[in-house]
Amino acid sequence: MGHGYPVFLEVRGRLCLVVGGGAVAERKARALLAQGAAVRVVSPTLTGALAAEAAAGRIAHLERPFTPTDLEGAFLAFAATDDAAVNAAVAAAADAAHVPVNVADDPARSTFLVPSTLQRGEVIVAVSTGGASPALARRLRTDLEEKVGEEYAALARLLGEARREVLRRIPDPRRRQDLFTRLPEDLHRALRDGGEGAARRLLTTLLREAAGTPRE
Repeated sequence: MGHGYPVFLEVRGRLCLVVGGGAVAERKARALLAQGAAVRVVSPTLTGALAAEAAAGRIAHLERPFTPTDLEGAFLAFAATDDAAVNAAVAAAADAAHVPVNVADDPARSTFLVPSTLQRGEVIVAVSTGGASPALARRLRTDLEEKVGEEYAALARLLGEARREVLRRIPDPRRRQDLFTRLPEDLHRALRDGGEGAARRLLTTLLREAAGTPRE
């Protein structure tokens, strides 16, 4: 497939199918669980970690080879076995059932790709090369990790709070937009130089000034 259309999908509470029980399937299942998905794993065998998740009831495990009926009710599917024929069968069945599918190491059979990501709180940066080079995607993610520091988690949290306060306290749309434009840079600088306490004090000051000073 080509680059495709980049989106973030809400999988919380949705059934996601993972076919395979090895290391790749484990990574897919763990990532889905971290986002609150309901995970169904189909495989005759499981890694120790997946077996523990199944024993704890955190994933539903079907201890047998894949059949097309395993796709019933699925929001997404992941073909993550080490058998190309099985993965191809999963992809064909998913296509017939109109379920988006990702095939491990086979972007041509996939209808969606899983990017290389880094996360800082609510900030997620995703990098994809359209399947051309996962290694390059990982290299780019590593480069970005050096630029997008941990302070971005606090920055996103503060900006979310600020947006709610701006909408509540400042009725003038022009003044709102002025604040929305300057807050990311101003708060980031305050976070970097003085930590979250300094950023919160600056935010309080900026909100007070914007709410209390008439616009000329």
